[in-house]
Amino acid sequence: MDVKKILADVKAKNPGQDLFLQAVTEVLETIQDYVKENPKYDDHKIVERMVEPDRIYQFKVEWMNDKGEIQINRGYRVQFNNAIGPYKGGLRFAPNVTLDTLKFLGFEQTFKNSLTTLPMGGGKGGSDFDPKGKSDNEIMHFCQAFMSELFKYIGPDRDVPAGDIGVGGREIGFLYGMYKKLASENTGVLTGKGAGWGGSILRPEATGFGAVYFVEDMLKKHGMDIKGKTVTVSGFGNVAWGAAKKATELGAKVICISGPDGYILDEAGMNDAKIDYMLELRASNNNVVKPFATKFKGAKFVAGKKPWEVKSDIAMSCAIQNELNGDDAKMLIKNGTTLVCEVSNMGCTADAVHELQKAKVIFAPGKAANAGGVGVSGLEMSQNAEHLHWTAAEVDERLHAMMKSIHENCVKYGTEKDGYINYVKGANVAGFIKVADSMIELGVC
Repeated sequence: MDVKKILADVKAKNPGQDLFLQAVTEVLETIQDYVKENPKYDDHKIVERMVEPDRIYQFKVEWMNDKGEIQINRGYRVQFNNAIGPYKGGLRFAPNVTLDTLKFLGFEQTFKNSLTTLPMGGGKGGSDFDPKGKSDNEIMHFCQAFMSELFKYIGPDRDVPAGDIGVGGREIGFLYGMYKKLASENTGVLTGKGAGWGGSILRPEATGFGAVYFVEDMLKKHGMDIKGKTVTVSGFGNVAWGAAKKATELGAKVICISGPDGYILDEAGMNDAKIDYMLELRASNNNVVKPFATKFKGAKFVAGKKPWEVKSDIAMSCAIQNELNGDDAKMLIKNGTTLVCEVSNMGCTADAVHELQKAKVIFAPGKAANAGGVGVSGLEMSQNAEHLHWTAAEVDERLHAMMKSIHENCVKYGTEKDGYINYVKGANVAGFIKVADSMIELGVC
């Protein structure tokens, strides 16, 4: 495999798509040794085929706001690879959503879904629609207009979207209501549904819970315990909420959350009331965390800064891509951070990852650490297909087992000669094998 040539081709074919190129570069650089040891992948040009999405849909979304004004947005669905199952991946509603964003996410999703061991391919979608400041009525109208186009390309055995940034339980409800009307059927075509109409208990918590289970396994592997550790978390949405909730339950002290406006430092740590308030902040659509400091005595708001400057044992990025850069990584290393967990998709820049690995900091890549979310979505698909409902305990048990399996595979393929576990390499190789072998077995068609 000629990594330089493939990357040059990807760059030439996808001008200006830096996020996509970043994601592809990371994977290719870490799997190249494995591919060289197994020439069958070069014989079938697997890597060259894998970096090209199966298809991309782009469509216009027209809707009307509360003032009666016509609004126009772009909608997308990237169906990246379905070698091991139906396309599966979230929908993101945010003003910075571009085709580049969704291609990188769809590519990452292919490997992440493979790691779960469930039969799910990789896909991603969304719109440049900004939910901030919109009324429930406006969000409903947008979701209905978006689904009136998207429904043509999805189905329970074809493509199963879920939520992501800007798309929570409310939005999934509006989207599924419209799909059900248009398709005249009640099927598991979306995950993250309400528990009363086909959803899986624990799905809102799953990404954060799974990431903490992964961190727990990493610490145990290195002879440590999460109990008593201090944790800084970025973000305050469902992922950060789930991570804060589970880390607190396991005896860690979560001292930071953050938003676009800055971060909250609460040295007393999170408790049930504070964790519940995170949901109120998320539901407000204002996208700020400053009110947290007004609500809880002792909490301090630091404007315009990131939580990575706060000294802690564990840092968990739970907000958005590339939120932790090289300088942030150096700050974490200087402060003696033991473990960094990339819970957001590609939450760290490439130079941040290199700095952390060079310093031998324990580092969890997003495609492994945050796979619990899509893993529980896969369980929701199974429940829908069998018309079953599992208890929270049953779902949590399956999630825990899934994250343990992912950790074991990362250790298997990522342990280096000096004993350092390169979890990035381990996750990429483990995810690659299942998809690549399936592509070979399916032939060229």
